[in-house]
Amino acid sequence: MKKIVVIGGGTGNFVVLSGLKQYNLDLSAIVSMADDGGSTGILRDELGVLPPGDVRQCLVALSDSSRLMRSLMNYRFENGGLGGHSFGNLLLSALEKVTGSFEKAVEEAGKLLSIKGKVIPVTTYPVTLQMILADGILLNGEKEVLLTKSSLVGFRNIYLTPYPTANPRAIDEIMNADLIVFGPGGLYTSLIPNLLVEGMTAALRETKAKKVFIVNLMNKKVQTPGFKTSDYLRQVSSFIGGDVFEFILVNTQLPPTALMDAYAQESEFVINDLSDQRVIAVDLLDQKGAEYSKSDPLAQTRAFIRHDPHKIASELMKIVNHL
Repeated sequence: MKKIVVIGGGTGNFVVLSGLKQYNLDLSAIVSMADDGGSTGILRDELGVLPPGDVRQCLVALSDSSRLMRSLMNYRFENGGLGGHSFGNLLLSALEKVTGSFEKAVEEAGKLLSIKGKVIPVTTYPVTLQMILADGILLNGEKEVLLTKSSLVGFRNIYLTPYPTANPRAIDEIMNADLIVFGPGGLYTSLIPNLLVEGMTAALRETKAKKVFIVNLMNKKVQTPGFKTSDYLRQVSSFIGGDVFEFILVNTQLPPTALMDAYAQESEFVINDLSDQRVIAVDLLDQKGAEYSKSDPLAQTRAFIRHDPHKIASELMKIVNHL
């Protein structure tokens, strides 16, 4: 059985894991611990717990339990004192308090959800993402980086405070993997925070595993204006300390015009400008788009222009089958 490790955070991990779950694989998700927005941020501040949001999405993606149980984990209270909180975030935070360990909480939640694989926090230390922009402005927290109207182009520095060491389990997974999948996801909010944890980049450089980088579909104009495939690869490689990817998976299919128009003020399509043999350029777009708005429990937290989990998994399995 091939061992695949998916590194990222947010909905990128959810999409990749949802597709790969359908195959007979040893799956692990390594998840960023920099999330501090919404329900997750409130629970971090009020309870002193590690951020549950991205972990919850990975647990749901890997779950083999009933649709009802998966929907319950993503259920978000609309009003009252719990307004804005998802049930899954509350459950993970409560389990952390009861067990005394976030890792134990994730493990127990995984049993409840009958997950096919493992979900591993990249670090077990509470951290805050900080970014110093070109004009010296300090953005304190992932939420501020995500929501800022100031350009991130030419930023001076990005780091986690306090500087954390990697979870030994995450390093073990990387070193023993057959394939490592990096991305898709917010470049500065979901992907790079994993690379800011001590030990992670060395492991990615040293592992014998093959590595694939899944490039985002859309640019966020404040964060990655005009970025092409080469720009994403260059940024990620600069943090890893070298270009370690044997495969680069990029989408070729344009989203429907109506959706492109809807996102025109905030986003733009990522154009592939690489032609080397590592590039796998195929249709990876989820054509259902806005049809998810009522049926998808994550619709309120995911863009409607998104990768298709099954298309991504199919391409990744072609790679796996040739390892």
